[in-house]
Amino acid sequence: MRMRMRLTVAALMAATPAAVLMAQQSPESLLPPGFDDPAPAPAPAPAPAPKAAPAPAPSARPANGQPPAAPATGSSVSQPVVQDVSGASAAPPALSRAEAARRLLESLPSLEELEEMDTDALDELLGLKPTFDIPPAARRSTARVGLLAANEGGMGDAALANTRALFVRNVLAGTKGPLVSRWGHIALRRALAGRMIAPAGMDGVEFAALRAALLNRMGEPAVARAMVQEVDTADYSQRLISAAYDAYLGTGDITGACPMMRIHGASREDAHWDMWRAICSTYSGESGGMDRIERMVRRGDDNRFDALLAQKYAGAVGRQRRAVTLEWDNVEQLSPWRYALATATGAEVPEGLRATGGQRYLVMAASSPAVNIVERAGASDLAGRRGILSGTAMVDLYAQIYDDTELSGDAAARAAQLREAYVGSPAERLAAMQDIWGDADDDAHYARLVLTAYAAARMPVNAGMADDAGDLIASMLTAGLDRNAMRWAGVVPVGSDGWALLALAAPARNAPVEEGVIRSFMDHDGAGRRSRFLVAGLAGLGRMTPANTGELSGELAFDLNRETAWTRAIARAGERGNPVLVTMLAGLGMQGSGWSKMTPLHLYHIVSAMKAAGLEAEARMIAAEAVARG
Repeated sequence: MRMRMRLTVAALMAATPAAVLMAQQSPESLLPPGFDDPAPAPAPAPAPAPKAAPAPAPSARPANGQPPAAPATGSSVSQPVVQDVSGASAAPPALSRAEAARRLLESLPSLEELEEMDTDALDELLGLKPTFDIPPAARRSTARVGLLAANEGGMGDAALANTRALFVRNVLAGTKGPLVSRWGHIALRRALAGRMIAPAGMDGVEFAALRAALLNRMGEPAVARAMVQEVDTADYSQRLISAAYDAYLGTGDITGACPMMRIHGASREDAHWDMWRAICSTYSGESGGMDRIERMVRRGDDNRFDALLAQKYAGAVGRQRRAVTLEWDNVEQLSPWRYALATATGAEVPEGLRATGGQRYLVMAASSPAVNIVERAGASDLAGRRGILSGTAMVDLYAQIYDDTELSGDAAARAAQLREAYVGSPAERLAAMQDIWGDADDDAHYARLVLTAYAAARMPVNAGMADDAGDLIASMLTAGLDRNAMRWAGVVPVGSDGWALLALAAPARNAPVEEGVIRSFMDHDGAGRRSRFLVAGLAGLGRMTPANTGELSGELAFDLNRETAWTRAIARAGERGNPVLVTMLAGLGMQGSGWSKMTPLHLYHIVSAMKAAGLEAEARMIAAEAVARG
């Protein structure tokens, strides 16, 4: 390694201009003609004292031996002047070539500093760092950035082209975390992933960064990673680098970030960034990367455990192998870095740390192929409830568990019950689904409804099961199977849970819902939160008369006529038929840990604006979900 550093120093010396390094032996100037010092005298002499008005210096003779061209008549070269302590003007003293060479050599890094540098830092020092990682002809425009074109499920490429950048920036940055609604999450993910023109006054890179950052906060790092990869690495801004950092860490794709580390390695200086760069150096076959990680381990500071994880990962992906022992006893809290690298290397994170780490790590586990299948199935409850995983994805997880005959426990039993929900008799299938659903008050109940959505859709309509139809209908609607659910419209009792869900989810309704029928549900519900959501949802969908809306909302103690800045904004976006802006504003208004945080006023405006903007299907599913989960 030290020999390599000496060779590097030699390269630095070779890269330094010879005229500067040999200033004592060569009088040749590096400045253009007309900007040089006076020609040297035949014999060495002390430098003359500065004068107030020095005469123009003669031009140096060109290397080809030809005399210099005469300056144009009347032209002169202005010299900067400085004031001495007496107030007289004087020209600044020029540095000698020897002094300039000495200062240049002093600015070069020491041997110890060179040993700490990775290849990227050396390339920067030598001026060899690439500007782009792809050929110029293959570079992509940032005029439209995103994943879904309009014909691929996107909501329109010019939806925000005339919207002010500050407004969009505040809406996206103001949405801090998960949404209460599964269908609201699905709609917002689709809106954010669209291939769109940036808002007025915002460039495409910033627009991609804002959307990727929000996707990360929603628990969608895979979509965020795809978003940042739509921008050429060389065009990354600092904000996009931060979003990409979180996305690659959230997906456990450590080596996937190496092109970004290569181009933008000097953009950050924190310890984890340095570890990541060292991992990438090791991955590319360089021995210095592992050496830098080992020095971080030997320092023994607060980052020692994280450096051990980096060492374990680098040993797995690089050519150098290291035996690394991880001791979790002194680790007090989990971090995304620790979870991502531990799971990527097959290290088991202690249950206590996972339990105290919060829901973020459950979301990461649900979609991580490095996590064992039983743990992923347990984490899928949260991911399915939020809208991160589809019902099909959840069934696939349990199908893998069912195929592994060596597995046992709750997950294996649930996999067997799920199979029974598809292949048994109607009564056996309903019983199996009810076992899977569990207690209605359990947080996992709605996630299990997602799991059985397609099994519920296969159930034959049976009047004897009318009392149990509410959960069957709710399960179907988690996957948007509204037409399958409508088959039960003729058997569900009026005013029941199933009736209320179908009143909201029906694809088309010609006549308003009668007041008396709504009151039947209010009596059934006890005029609770679900009754308020039913009235607000029906009003937003235009399925109640204004008179009935005003009367029933008054009885349930909420006012749909109250206005706020948010209600005016989302109503205006709906009137203009802008589905992207409506969905982003809906996400802003649906933040929270549960449906207890949602108000009938917010639900009404979200459903109404979505319907006006052409998202009636999403509006119906959100309204039905509110009643099912309220």
